Amino acid sequence: MGTALISNGADPLWNVLIRFLITLLVLFIVIRLIYYRYSKKQGNVFTYFLMGIMIFLVCILLKSVEIQLGVALGLFAIFAILRFRSRNIPLRDLTYLFTVLGISVINAMAAFYNPLRGTVLINGVIILSLIILEYFFHRKKKNPLSKHQLIYDKLELLNPDKKQDLINDISLRTGIKIEKTRIRKIDLNKGNAELDIFYKDKNKSHD
Repeated sequence: MGTALISNGADPLWNVLIRFLITLLVLFIVIRLIYYRYSKKQGNVFTYFLMGIMIFLVCILLKSVEIQLGVALGLFAIFAILRFRSRNIPLRDLTYLFTVLGISVINAMAAFYNPLRGTVLINGVIILSLIILEYFFHRKKKNPLSKHQLIYDKLELLNPDKKQDLINDISLRTGIKIEKTRIRKIDLNKGNAELDIFYKDKNKSHD
């Protein structure tokens, strides 16, 4: 009975629905209960859920027309290396994107000897790995720095030799103790620069 729960070949409707429900459950645990808890990036939750669902449905469709795993993995690879051109995506967020897409492909395409046990085992390993990694690496960040983008107009202070003067000036003008800065872009025509400033946010809660 268990081996028939998630069968190989062309999936009947009930089989697809079971796979889909399992995928939704795993995505909820990974995205909402793990990723969001540690990142607090609500906007990415919607993106990850929708991409996971769409990749699952596309893989199911590919499977139904007998386009096999190689094509699905090619599609998976394209989305896994996707970088939205409007902004840079942090490596950690890209890793979760890769994980979400991997979960969708595995649950849509995998054929285990014992399908129920194999599906639970693989998804369980993914979830357990994320929990362990997040717990230990998040704990090591005792005082994580908050980041904010800033348009800055004193280009003469961007010289590496004046790094401390730059930090002091931004701290004085913002009223926030700046720990470090990073130059994103310099616009000589406008006479300003786009900076990332890092500071300790006392109001941020740590789990």
